Amino acid sequence: MSQPNRLSKGGRIDRSQPLTFTFNGQSYQGYAGDSLAAALLANGVDIVGRSFKYSRPRGIVAAGAEEPNAILQIGSTPATQVPNVRATQQALYAGLVAGSTNGWPSVNTDLMGILGKVGGQMMPPGFYYKTFMYPQNLWLTYEKYIRKAAGLGRAPTETDPDIYDHMNRHCDVLVVGAGPAGLAAALAAGRSGARVILADEQEEFGGSLLDTRETLDGKPAAEWVAQAIAELEKLPEVTLLPRATVNGYHDHNFLTIHQRLTDHLGETAPMGQARHRVHRVRAKRVVLAAGAHERPLVYSNNDVPGNMLAGAVSTYVRRYGVAPGKELVLSTNNDYAYRLVLDWLDAGQKVVAVADARSNPRGAWVEEARARGVRILTGSAVIEARGSKRVTGARICAIDVKAHKVTSPGEVVDCDLIASSGGYSPVVHLASHLGGKPTWREDILAFVPGEGGFQKRICAGAVNGVFALGDTLADGFEAGAKAAAEAGFKEVTGTLPKAEKRHEEATLALFQVPHDKSTARAPKQFVDLQNDVTSAGIELATREGFESVEHVKRYTALGFGTDQGKLGNINGLAIAARSLGISIPEMGTTMFRPNYTPVAFGAVAGRHCGHLFEPKRYTAMQRWHLANGAEFEDVGQWKRPWYFPRNGEDLHAAVARECKAVRESVGILDASTLGKIDIQGPDAREFLNRVYTNAWTKLDVGKARYGLMCKEDGMVMDDGVTACLADNHFLMTTTTGGAARIFEWLEIYHQTEWPELKVYFTSVTDHWATMTLSGPNSRKLLAEVTDIDLDKDAFPFMSWKEGLVGGVPARVFRISFTGELSYEVNVQVDYAAGVWEKLIEAGKKYNLTPYGTETMHVLRAEKGFIIVGQDTDGSVTPDDLDMGWAVGRNKSFSWIGWRGMNREDCLREDRKQLVGLKPLDPNKVLPEGSQLVFDPKQSIPMTMVGHVTSSYMSAAMGYSFALAVVRGGLKRMGQKVFAPLADGSVIEAEIVSSVFYDPKGERQNV
Repeated sequence: MSQPNRLSKGGRIDRSQPLTFTFNGQSYQGYAGDSLAAALLANGVDIVGRSFKYSRPRGIVAAGAEEPNAILQIGSTPATQVPNVRATQQALYAGLVAGSTNGWPSVNTDLMGILGKVGGQMMPPGFYYKTFMYPQNLWLTYEKYIRKAAGLGRAPTETDPDIYDHMNRHCDVLVVGAGPAGLAAALAAGRSGARVILADEQEEFGGSLLDTRETLDGKPAAEWVAQAIAELEKLPEVTLLPRATVNGYHDHNFLTIHQRLTDHLGETAPMGQARHRVHRVRAKRVVLAAGAHERPLVYSNNDVPGNMLAGAVSTYVRRYGVAPGKELVLSTNNDYAYRLVLDWLDAGQKVVAVADARSNPRGAWVEEARARGVRILTGSAVIEARGSKRVTGARICAIDVKAHKVTSPGEVVDCDLIASSGGYSPVVHLASHLGGKPTWREDILAFVPGEGGFQKRICAGAVNGVFALGDTLADGFEAGAKAAAEAGFKEVTGTLPKAEKRHEEATLALFQVPHDKSTARAPKQFVDLQNDVTSAGIELATREGFESVEHVKRYTALGFGTDQGKLGNINGLAIAARSLGISIPEMGTTMFRPNYTPVAFGAVAGRHCGHLFEPKRYTAMQRWHLANGAEFEDVGQWKRPWYFPRNGEDLHAAVARECKAVRESVGILDASTLGKIDIQGPDAREFLNRVYTNAWTKLDVGKARYGLMCKEDGMVMDDGVTACLADNHFLMTTTTGGAARIFEWLEIYHQTEWPELKVYFTSVTDHWATMTLSGPNSRKLLAEVTDIDLDKDAFPFMSWKEGLVGGVPARVFRISFTGELSYEVNVQVDYAAGVWEKLIEAGKKYNLTPYGTETMHVLRAEKGFIIVGQDTDGSVTPDDLDMGWAVGRNKSFSWIGWRGMNREDCLREDRKQLVGLKPLDPNKVLPEGSQLVFDPKQSIPMTMVGHVTSSYMSAAMGYSFALAVVRGGLKRMGQKVFAPLADGSVIEAEIVSSVFYDPKGERQNV
């Protein structure tokens, strides 16, 4: 296979290892050491995608993380697909399959491309907000096509076959970036004996030294890179992390690093290896040596494929042996861009012209270019690129930068590559993640990181505004030595290789190249290539009143998406500032947030997926449940028996049988999943007084009490029974799904609000198994296997006793969630299965029936007992539940939620309140969640007055019933309410008391 743009020699690639890959269904060839972008350019691929908004053809612009266009889909199967991979950061491997993320029917011929020709008029900034408001009934249609047009990649549709890792690390010095400053910093810190981590996002360490034409000690800079890496590898306390992007800088010098471990090896990781790893690093000191990104110049049609960054072209020539064109035009405002001219000539390519916006540049590389016969047009710039799917020419004109105007008709020259360089922007992103504001430096025309403040970090090299190679090395070494010293190690000294000093003149402030037409009428000048933000769009935003930099960003999408303003931010700010008549420092910069570049969801999850993310929890009786045909439901993380079908019973038949057994004889429930929190300490009673709505000061040892727990707003968040085990010792029960949340809630309030209270919490949910015996014969059954005196006077309702059950030490609580005589037997979990089986054996004479959660729900609803999260939804107070009896209104200390509960809105009489509903047709069951109305004939939209929270058919009562919250329901007893259903039918019901069965509570007190 031919590679038309591959140079015959040069580069850091291995030409002995050809690699075949596929792009958009066509097969190509590259070499080991190529990036995917380099291989595409070598094969003459111009168009790699279509633009986000206008569907304009886009080509490769950059060579690193700043690439805005080559955002590709990688992978050959629905399981291995990875969206939004930068081709510039993807190493080539044999068999790689890649494709563009948009473009139909193909990226080369996209029917949406017509928008690119008229999009400026049809789709200015904010057009979504202005256009798709009316008619409202078409919004779903609008949304369908907007979503189809938006976005960059497609998520995989099948399970990822790879594994991902997390790793927690600590170090004395973390060096971010392995360019010249980073390598020097790592050497200085490593030689001191400090624990050092050096992380860099590229395939190789070295940064700009891998493709520079500069020398160190008269030798190619890459030789010093190899020596430095070899020394670092030998230092025992130094860890090297290539292909590792430091994506986030967080509080207390906590940084996250996303390392791509095997992306360079193949579509999936080798067996047993993790594909990506996230390193979570705590560092005593951080050296930020993140470098700088070259800025493009903003001129008309600067998005046509064949417009590239000057430094990127040099990288492709020198590092990859690729010349992405034949005839070059360079447009610049600085000396450093001239290295491309020299690299291009060394590669045997033609330089058509250089347009330098400065009036009389005389730097060393400029003079060398002149000496080699290069045509340099001073005081000029490329104001417009020609071509549609590939650059065919450049229009060069003389310009007046201060007046921002074109001063000559200029000329059009033929070329197939336009490289531009507008200076360099330090990569301030990480330094800004904690809110630090970058500082503008006029001498380098860029922002640098502001003061570190509470961040224990030192900036070095280009990110610090130091660009000369010799100065960069010295700055990095000094930073590394200082960081190590601040971390407690001896500061080291050492010699560094010498870089050749050359005369270099200042960069000219040029952010937007003028055109002989106004910005709005000139061909589009793109500022943010990834988000299709143009200079005209930014000017429009300022005219429409968006003067804050953050408002301009959000109105135009400048710096959105995966780009994070890497190329366009400074240019965009400068254009907005000029439009508003203010300086760039006055305009300020936008806020940068993690992540610096995209992180795979797999890497975020790590091993915390499947059963490791959401473990399945089983009670000690799980084997018995399985052996006896239980059907299960998920309650939190627990697998709880839902019902126990017999002889082909469905849910309803099994539940009716189980309910009947409990009401007539005795049933047994595995209630082990209830949350259990052991609370001890001299201030335990006071703590309970503050977190529960009712009083706990006088609860005697051996007694238990039901309590409600509210959030600060006065809304019920959990309930349960808490027993007094000793004067300073309590056992709190919570709902199954709320156990962890309530435990955390208690700890938060203790640690942040009441640290003076001496109280301690221990979760014992897994330590104790609970077996509930419920029904008229429960006392008789339990008496056969325990030595506890179960007489009603000796063991009254809402009390507990210790004794032996089935020969095992147990705590037995006489509490009821069914309204029947009930006992909850708690034993240590290791003995639970044996005790359960003894109860089952002893219960045969009483027709002991195991029942599940569905039967439990029916039984408790018949008694009007609530389930938090089903009969509550975070918007009901204890009074709304008609449970004012559980509120201690005279407690000396205001409990959590008291003030919230007494807000004016919470005292309204027409609030939704818990009531019972009795359908007029006893055979119709109200669907749970049904909305309720008072007038079923009202036109839509009807006035909703509540909804059904729980609804069942009662075997004991012989009719259906429901619990519901109804507006002002407690004063509407006997009134009718209606539930309009989706099929057009209406169920009429009477509002009644929420307690349907045994309203006096006689059965549980026998």
